[in-house]
Amino acid sequence: MTGIEYDDFLDLEYEPASTDLVCTFTIDPATDMSMEAAASRVASESSNGTWAALHVDEAELTDLGAVACGIDGSRVTVAYPADLFETGSMPQILSCIAGNIMGMKAVDSIRLEDCTWPASIVDGFPGPQFGTSVANELLDAGERPVLATVPKPKVGLSTSAHVDVGEAAWRGGIDLLKDDENLTDQAFNPFEDRLAESLAARDRVQEDVGERKDYLVNVTAETNKMLERVDLVAEHGGGFVMIDVITCGWSAVQTVRERCADHGLAIHAHRAMHAAFDRTDHHGVSMRVIAQIARLCGVDHIHTGTAGLGKLENEDTPGINAWLHGECHGLQPVLPVASGGLHPGVVDQLIDALGTDICIQAGGGIHGHPDGTHAGAKALRQATEASLEGVSLEADAEEHEELATALEKWGAETPR
Repeated sequence: MTGIEYDDFLDLEYEPASTDLVCTFTIDPATDMSMEAAASRVASESSNGTWAALHVDEAELTDLGAVACGIDGSRVTVAYPADLFETGSMPQILSCIAGNIMGMKAVDSIRLEDCTWPASIVDGFPGPQFGTSVANELLDAGERPVLATVPKPKVGLSTSAHVDVGEAAWRGGIDLLKDDENLTDQAFNPFEDRLAESLAARDRVQEDVGERKDYLVNVTAETNKMLERVDLVAEHGGGFVMIDVITCGWSAVQTVRERCADHGLAIHAHRAMHAAFDRTDHHGVSMRVIAQIARLCGVDHIHTGTAGLGKLENEDTPGINAWLHGECHGLQPVLPVASGGLHPGVVDQLIDALGTDICIQAGGGIHGHPDGTHAGAKALRQATEASLEGVSLEADAEEHEELATALEKWGAETPR
């Protein structure tokens, strides 16, 4: 018989089954292509279709065709049968729903905007080990946002300088010291030296101030090397690791998640390279979908933006955070991280926009304080506590010179 035609992948009357993975795309068809024709080709190419008519014995053919089942302007909904996917393999799933279709001539551009994940797929993934509970299971943040910082400059500091900055920040009220995305194991600051010395400083601070602190050490590398580094973090008594989840790949994230479960370590996900996929509004993969993938694969924190209050491009941070906090077939929620150009003068606006169940991470907004890192950390903690108490930052600054100095320097402006 003659095999599947493009028209077989378009059915605007189809109601997705509860077991289907339902994806929403923004599509701009090629000049000579109708939206219906482009949608059918997207469904075909991302499942079991091809450009040529085939001669296939129906008895040998499993029905794994996706269905373009909704068109609303430039938005197209495609439903994928769950049997199309390998259990627990995020790379295989993405090879379907964000693979060849991104380069098809049938569309001038295509963006994967959102996914509705069925239990049949979600059950193949572990999800976060701790998620939002890190605030109280591993730290002493209570009901306030978790506070974090990256030493600046983010690369180039010696190990001893890096540790000194971290210790000053912890003593000023920060919960987490964090490596930046491009600091791993360079000669100027070797991984194991930095790990051991930073955690020794953490222990001193915890003993002195009576609050649990920790270190988000960047283990990103080739996958086997990452596993060795995860083991080292556990040996030295750390509670967290950090991974550049996009640059190292989702299969590596899944492998590290399994090893972290052996040690009881939480995973902080940095999203470096995300803008290569999500910066434009008409092509690629949205940050919302990237965050969804990260949650399934098992990260506990992920950077999601600042709702326009930082230095990076604005995005739907509140919507992404709501999904990370929401119910997803029993998965733990993820703690969203707001970072990139934040400082004490915008904390009240940030909490108004995103709530308190977040991590606030400031780098230059701490270390650029005129009186140094310790004062900058105190100012961020003061601004956070004032915001939770409903006290204006200006009023609180009358009682706290560190916050007053920060407001004098930065006001409530956001950097570029």
